[in-house]
Amino acid sequence: MKRFPFFVISVGLLILSLSSASASPWDDMTQLANSIKHTSFPNKTFNIVKFGARENNPSIKNTKAINAAIVACNKKGGGIVLIPKGIFQTGPITLLSNVNLHLEKGAVLLFSTNPEEYLPTVITRWEGSDCMNYHPLIYAYKANNIAITGQGEINGQASFANWWAWNAKCSVGYKKGTSDGHLIGRARLLKLNEDNVPITQRQMGSGNYLRPQLINLILCNAVLIDSVKLRNSPFWVIHPLLSNDIIVSNVNIESLGPNGDGCDPESCKNVLIQNCSFNEGDDCIAIKSGRNNDGRHWNIPSENIIVRDCQMKAGHGGISVGSEISGGFKNLYVDHCEMSSPDLGTIIRLKSNTCRGGLIENVFVRDVKVGQCKEDVLKINLRYDPAEPSPRGFIPMVRNVNLKNVSCKRSDYGVSIDGLDDASRVSSIHLQNCDFTGVKFNGNDIQGANDVTLNNIRINNIIITNEQISTDYDPHP
Repeated sequence: MKRFPFFVISVGLLILSLSSASASPWDDMTQLANSIKHTSFPNKTFNIVKFGARENNPSIKNTKAINAAIVACNKKGGGIVLIPKGIFQTGPITLLSNVNLHLEKGAVLLFSTNPEEYLPTVITRWEGSDCMNYHPLIYAYKANNIAITGQGEINGQASFANWWAWNAKCSVGYKKGTSDGHLIGRARLLKLNEDNVPITQRQMGSGNYLRPQLINLILCNAVLIDSVKLRNSPFWVIHPLLSNDIIVSNVNIESLGPNGDGCDPESCKNVLIQNCSFNEGDDCIAIKSGRNNDGRHWNIPSENIIVRDCQMKAGHGGISVGSEISGGFKNLYVDHCEMSSPDLGTIIRLKSNTCRGGLIENVFVRDVKVGQCKEDVLKINLRYDPAEPSPRGFIPMVRNVNLKNVSCKRSDYGVSIDGLDDASRVSSIHLQNCDFTGVKFNGNDIQGANDVTLNNIRINNIIITNEQISTDYDPHP
C-alpha cells in the first residue's frame, strides 16, 4: 500500500461540518444527555433469599429463586430484586419490566458454564445476524424500565477451559451456493442470513458453538446499568439491541476472551455511556446496526450515542463503529476519555465493507488523551474482512468525522484511511489541535478519501496548519 506521510499535503481550507443547525455539536450532546429517559422504581424490595436462594454453596443453583423474585416483583408493580452480600451460583436470568436487579456491595453472581442450562434457545442476534441461540446470561425481551445496579459483581466465569474455547469451534467456512448441512456456527448463520431464512428457523443452539452474551436486552426502553462490575463474559458483555434510552454509568468491565466487546449498542437510539472503565479482548465499545441482509431488512440505524469520561485499556478499538453496520449510524459524541495500553489497537475505528454497506456520519471527538496504542489514532477501513463470501455491491460511506484536542504518545500512524476506488465514499474528515508523538511511520496513511483536513496538527513535533489531503485510491502501489 502506498504511504502518504504528513508532508505530502496541499494547502486547503478547514471546513467543520455540524450534525445540526445548533451552534456546536457539543451543545447537541448536552441536550441529548438531558433528554434520555431515566428509570424509576417503587420502593419495594424482593430479597432473593426469601425466595429460596442460598449463598456460598457451589452445589446449589439459585436460578429458580432469582427468577421467581423477578416475576413476583414485576407482578406487584415493580421494585428492587436484591442480591445480598455473598456468592450466589446461578444459571440464566430473565429481567422483566419495572425491575431493578440490585447487587449489594460484596454480592457476586457466578454464572454456570454448562451450556445445557442456557437452553431452550431465545430470540437474539449474533454478530449482527438474527437467530435463535443460547439464552444470554442476563436477558430481557420487550421490557421497559429495567436496571442492573449496585456495587456487586456479575461474573460469567468464561475461560479457555469452557466458553472461550468455542471461538475456534464455530469458525467453519463455506463457499457461496453450497448446502449448509455441514456448516456450523458463524458460517451457517451467515448463510441463513444471506438466504433470508425466517428467524425462528435459525436454530443455533447445541452443536453450533455460538456463545451467549453476558447481558442482552432486546426491544427494551428506559434501561440503566450502574456501578456493577462485569467479568468474564462468554461473548459480548453488554449488548442492547433495538432499544432506546439507555444509560451505562460507573461500570467496570473486564473480559479478555475472544469477542470480548465491552458494550455494543446495536440499532439503539439515545445511549449514554459515562464514567466507565473497559479492559477487553475485543472492542471496548462497538456501535452496530445489523449485518448484511438482516441489517438492511430492519433498516434501523444506531443513533445519538454519547461516550464521556471513560477509560479504555486493552481492546481492538477504544471506540468502534461497525463492522456490522448495514443499518447505518449517525451522531457519536466522544468527550474527555482516556485510553492507553500496549494491547489497545486503535482509538477511533470506523469499519465496513461492500457486503455490509451502511452510512456512518457525524462523529465528534474531543479532549481524548492516549498514552499508547498499537495502530492508529483514527482508522477508517471500508475494505474490512475482504474474504467475506456474502454478496457485494452495498457501498458503505463515512462522512463528517471530527477530532479536536486529541493527543497520543505512541502509535503507528496518526490517521489511517483505507477507502474505496470512489474516494467520495470517505469525505469531510477533519482534525484540529491534535498532538501525535511517537508516531512510528512518521505520519499518516491515507487512500480513497476526499476532503481530509488537518489544522494545527503536530506529528512528531512538526506542525501542520490549515492543510488538506485529497487522495484517490491507488490500485497499483
